[in-house]
Amino acid sequence: MQTSLDKLTMPNIVIVGGGAGGLELATALGRKLGRKGKAKITLVDKHRVHIWKPLLHEVATGSLDTEIDGVVYRAHAARHSYEFQLGSVSGMNRASKELLLDPISDEAGEQIVAARTIPYDRLVLAIGSVSNDFGTPGVSDHCYMLDSKHQAQRFQQTLLNQFLKKSQDDSDQVSPTRLAIVGAGATGVELSAELHHVVEVLSVYDLDNKQQRLSIDLIEAGPRILPALPERIAAAASDELEELGVNIRTNTRITAATKTGFIDSHNTQIDADLTVWAAGVKVQPWMANTGLKVNRINQVECHPSLKAKTDDTIYVIGDCCAVEMADGLRVPPRAQAAHQMASTVSKNIQRECKSKPLIDFKYTDYGSLVNLSRFSTVGSLMGNLMKGSMFIEGKVARIMYLSLYRMHQLAIHGYLKGPFIIILSRLSKIIRPKIKLH
Repeated sequence: MQTSLDKLTMPNIVIVGGGAGGLELATALGRKLGRKGKAKITLVDKHRVHIWKPLLHEVATGSLDTEIDGVVYRAHAARHSYEFQLGSVSGMNRASKELLLDPISDEAGEQIVAARTIPYDRLVLAIGSVSNDFGTPGVSDHCYMLDSKHQAQRFQQTLLNQFLKKSQDDSDQVSPTRLAIVGAGATGVELSAELHHVVEVLSVYDLDNKQQRLSIDLIEAGPRILPALPERIAAAASDELEELGVNIRTNTRITAATKTGFIDSHNTQIDADLTVWAAGVKVQPWMANTGLKVNRINQVECHPSLKAKTDDTIYVIGDCCAVEMADGLRVPPRAQAAHQMASTVSKNIQRECKSKPLIDFKYTDYGSLVNLSRFSTVGSLMGNLMKGSMFIEGKVARIMYLSLYRMHQLAIHGYLKGPFIIILSRLSKIIRPKIKLH
C-alpha cells in the first residue's frame, strides 16, 4: 500500500539518470527539499560527469571539451543539497522499493564496489534513450554511436588518428577520409556539418599538410532528412549540407554494417573509413523486465501526472516516458520535453509532501532548431504571439539555439552562479585550441 510522502519523516527520493531532465530535477528538489531537510534526494548515474546530450556531436568532433564544459556530479551534488551515487542500474524490486545497482570494477576488471541496493519512497526514472540498431547485422561490432560521453570521445580519438594517418601520407594524391552516417535526424545532420568545420580548423594545427578532404554519406531510410521536423527546416538544412559537399542518400535502407562500410537493401556497398549509427532510439532493455507497462521501444506508459500507470510510487521523465498529449499524440523525445517534465515532477513531488493533488503535464512545443556548426542554423519558433510557427535561420537562429543550452546551465547552476559559468566558458574558448587535439 502506498505511503503518503507527508507521513514520512525523511522520504527517500531517488532519481535514475543525470541527463537534462534528471539533473535539473535533482537540482530543483535538492534546493527545495534536501536543503531544508524535508527529503533525502539521491541521483544515480553510471557516469561521473554530465554533458548535455544535444552537444555530444560536438564532443565527437572535439569542438567541445568535456573537461571544461562538463558538470561533475559529485561536486554539483555537494553544492545543491542532494547525494550522488555512481552506478549502473540492473533493475528494481518494486515490492520492497529497492533499486538494484551492478558492481563497479576498474579497467583491469578488479571490483571496486560490490553490487548494492538503494531504497526509495519515490523513484524517478530519467534514463533517457540509446540508439536503436533494429537488429541490423554488424552495427554493434563496427559502428560508432553517440549515446554517451565515452562513445563520443572514442569516436573523436579515432577521427584524430585517421587525420594523423592521412597527414603522414607521402603520396601525391591523398584519398579523402570517408564517413558514412546512418540516420538523418538532428544528430546525423549536425554531426555532418560539424565534421566539415573540424577539417577547416585542422589547417591551424598542421594536420592538413596533404590538403585533408572529407567525404560524408548521410543515409536516411525515409524520403527526406530530419523527418521529425517541419519540411521547410529539412529543405534548408539539406541545401546547406549539399553546399558543403555532403552526399545525402534518402530512401536508402541499410541491411548490414561491415568493417569497410554499409550494405543497403539493393546489396550496394557504401564504402567508409568510419561508420556512425544514429538511426532511431529505444530505452535500455532492463526496463522491460521491471513489470512496468512499456511500449515496443521500452518506454514506460504514464498517466498525465507522469506517474507510471502500473506503479504509483514511480515517476518517469524524458525519452523513457510515454505519455499522450491532449491531441492524442505522444510527447516527442526532445530536450525541451525533458526540461518541462522535470519541472512538473518537481512540483508534484513537493505537492505530495504537502498532501496536495497532483497536476497534469502539459507539453508546450517552442519550436525546433538544427545547428549546422558555424555554417548556419535553421529552425522554427512557436508561441502564442506568433499564433503558429515562424521559420528562422542564420545568426538569429544560432542565438536561439545557444540560448537553449544557456537555459539548461542556469537551471542546474542557478541564476547567481550560472552567468559566471557561462562567461568563464566563453573566455576559455579564447585561450584554448579551437578543437580538442588529445
